[in-house]
Amino acid sequence: MEKVLVAGATGTTGKKIVQLLKDSEAYQPVAMVRKEDQKSQFEKDNIETVLGDLAKDVSNTTKGIHKVIFAAGSGGKDVYNVDQEGAKRLIDASKKERVEKFVMLSSMGADNPQGELQEYLQAKQNADQYLDISGLTFSIVRPGALTNNEGLGKIKLEHKLNEQGEIPRWDVARTLVKSLETDVAKNQAFEILTGETQIEEAVQEFQVLS
Repeated sequence: MEKVLVAGATGTTGKKIVQLLKDSEAYQPVAMVRKEDQKSQFEKDNIETVLGDLAKDVSNTTKGIHKVIFAAGSGGKDVYNVDQEGAKRLIDASKKERVEKFVMLSSMGADNPQGELQEYLQAKQNADQYLDISGLTFSIVRPGALTNNEGLGKIKLEHKLNEQGEIPRWDVARTLVKSLETDVAKNQAFEILTGETQIEEAVQEFQVLS
């Protein structure tokens, strides 16, 4: 079983990622939490936790970790320290421990930050670019607007979709977990929206194309 560190494990999408990893046969989730009192929600389900604050220091969080999913976000409250610099800190910690793959939850629009979310998208772009030149094996997943609708298990996926749209958090979580496979979308960034293709098939096909 490969140990997968989930940054942002207490978030709405992060909790879904942790659940998918727990239910998988290949992975063992390690939930990264900021406060001691956040541990119990995971430990009651026998899920390992590690303390780490993205705005401060996370150098201790990647010991014994095989792969990482970065699904953390400040919700617009501290995009510089968490969404950007926090991601960079975790990338550095992952390099130090020679993590096998780093999967980044980014955002559609991060390739061209503008509009009312420009500050957030710029932070995501800076984090994505830092990962791109880090030397780590990575995948960068850029979904459209996240919804809490029931997951459909079907997406459309391209380097650039050139359209706006939505996607349920469950389907984003499934795509991130599928992207953990070492050779899937290796060192690639791609966009996803709700579509007609099964997630596993869409990501696998992209692997062949990229």
